[in-house]
Amino acid sequence: MNREEFHRFIETSTGNESNILQICAIRDGKIVYDDCWHSFAPRDAMNVMSVTKGVMALLTGIAVTKGFIPDVDRPVISYFPEYTVKRGEKTIYDVTIRHLLTMTAPYKYRSEPWKKVCTSEDWTVAALDLLGGRSGITGEFKYATLGIQILTGILEKATGEKCIDFANRNLFRPLGIPDIVPHGDSSKEDQLNYVMSKLPRKHEWYCDPKQTVTAGWGLCLSATDMAKIGDLVLHGGRHGDEQILSEEYVKDMLTPKQKLGEMFAFMEYGYLWYKPHKDKEVYAAIGDCGNIIYVDMTEGISVGINGTFKPRIFDRVEFIETKVIPMKKTHKHLKG
Repeated sequence: MNREEFHRFIETSTGNESNILQICAIRDGKIVYDDCWHSFAPRDAMNVMSVTKGVMALLTGIAVTKGFIPDVDRPVISYFPEYTVKRGEKTIYDVTIRHLLTMTAPYKYRSEPWKKVCTSEDWTVAALDLLGGRSGITGEFKYATLGIQILTGILEKATGEKCIDFANRNLFRPLGIPDIVPHGDSSKEDQLNYVMSKLPRKHEWYCDPKQTVTAGWGLCLSATDMAKIGDLVLHGGRHGDEQILSEEYVKDMLTPKQKLGEMFAFMEYGYLWYKPHKDKEVYAAIGDCGNIIYVDMTEGISVGINGTFKPRIFDRVEFIETKVIPMKKTHKHLKG
């Protein structure tokens, strides 16, 4: 397909591609493909769902690089000396930042208690209340969107500033991404609208009543922003002449720590980033509804895709590899 045929393919799709809003691809630091659908403009943004987790892994890496966090093996509880641990709870003392980043932290629930956390005044404290349990540290992969909220609290404690300010100053501005503003309303109705709305959003990030951003979802980015973040990962944490986070951390972040099961398409998992193929240097920050930052080290290309709410879409890796990347003028440049 050429560019026009591809645009029409998305525009007329009634399947998984029907919710795509924007696609951007960057190679050699330059945008080589950029397109929009459903009346979205290139600078419009959308909630990228769990891609937010991948950004949190990068922010953790920046904090490590700058010395705010000595290493990811620091105990979580050491950042919250004022927190009162529940009587009889011992496991929480053994949980480290690494456990949060690899989704191997233990929690005291069978299913995530969204209402309990998202109606509380401080979502970080509410997430800490869930951490630990009688089984101890088992190393079992337990996907936790609410638990990752603790990472935001750690970053704020370690850096002495709000996570959103740290992110703007150390990640978004250096990449040329517009400043992200806090989305302050956290009512039940507003949360539902934030996830379900198909209208363009500004560059914002969902916050709890303490103005602390959500770590597991809620960051609004354009596909161009996502591709820029992917390009940063592709270049080992370097953007132009600036080393935004250390190459060592990026390598560690991408190195698989877990082999996932059927629910996660048997992918491998590093620090909140997936490795879709065992034999390819491809990595991705993946969210529901097909939101994705895709990085192919061999091809030297990063791709960002965002979309409106449409549940259970996890096939964007295959879509990128079979539809987006093949649109080339030569072996080095996408058509467009």
